[in-house]
Amino acid sequence: MLAPMTQRMHRRWVAVVPVKSPSLGKSRLAGPRAGDRRALALAFALDTLDAIRATPGIAEAVVVTSDDEVAHLAQQRECRVLPDVGGLNPSLIAAAGRFTGMVVAVCADLPALRPDDLADALAQVRDGESAYVADHLGSGTTTYAAPAGGFEPSFGPDSARVHESAGAVALAGDLTTLRRDVDTAGDLEELAALGLLGRHTTGVWADRRGAGDAETAGPFRDPPSR
Repeated sequence: MLAPMTQRMHRRWVAVVPVKSPSLGKSRLAGPRAGDRRALALAFALDTLDAIRATPGIAEAVVVTSDDEVAHLAQQRECRVLPDVGGLNPSLIAAAGRFTGMVVAVCADLPALRPDDLADALAQVRDGESAYVADHLGSGTTTYAAPAGGFEPSFGPDSARVHESAGAVALAGDLTTLRRDVDTAGDLEELAALGLLGRHTTGVWADRRGAGDAETAGPFRDPPSR
């Protein structure tokens, strides 16, 4: 008989990834111009999806979006595409309701994500429980997992506390690349300096750093606080 941890490692998961239109996403990346922000938001999502698709135990990846370009690129990666029904959490719940078994929601702004970190997190989730991965600041949530029938994510402000209050288990361990979402230019600079960015984001970064004119060439920076 398989040990409990080994049994959990052999479960098959459905991963649900909500992706905003890249034109609307990453508004807090204040340093880059609008066109750069759009390219970065799309690159973040593609790096996240590629890592999810390469994670052992993920049987199906589902992208929830209202953006035609995102939908097309997701389908190229053999992901199912479902519509945004209005609001992040309601859309995730509606998507999870189409499945049975275990479902994990993963934010689409994890350009450093590595399959091993996601697999390690999923292996910790016990049958029938809900669990979450807090971001590197400890206040937000990058990942929420639960049985499809009890899938009730609460992404939003202070979501780590909200998930814990609802009975979800905080997953332990470094899980470094699963915790490092990118909200600000400083987040992006730090991951680039560590050499952790995925290939799509690295490509956008390289294009930006290689731009010739002074206005666009430097690194991304957040504006000074006032």
